[in-house]
Amino acid sequence: QVKKQCDQKLLIQMKTECVPCSLNLETQCPAGYTKITNGTGIPDCRYYLEIKTHTLFFPGCRHHCIKEFEQPECCQGHWGPDCMGK
Repeated sequence: QVKKQCDQKLLIQMKTECVPCSLNLETQCPAGYTKITNGTGIPDCRYYLEIKTHTLFFPGCRHHCIKEFEQPECCQGHWGPDCMGK
């Protein structure tokens, strides 16, 4: 039996919203994603506060999350929704 389907594993990475680092400990990744950073996350962003007519920016933290999923794909020499051969 020739293998027709060669699914590709894909990793999707995303970052959570930037918040004050002290509040980021409790931040969760969206459903289906796994958190790959620890503690308060990575201090690589800025969040802002609007005070009357001013917008102030502060250094903040966010977490990195990953999700693995398989993208259906046919093996070489096969095509179509059922991965039929030539």
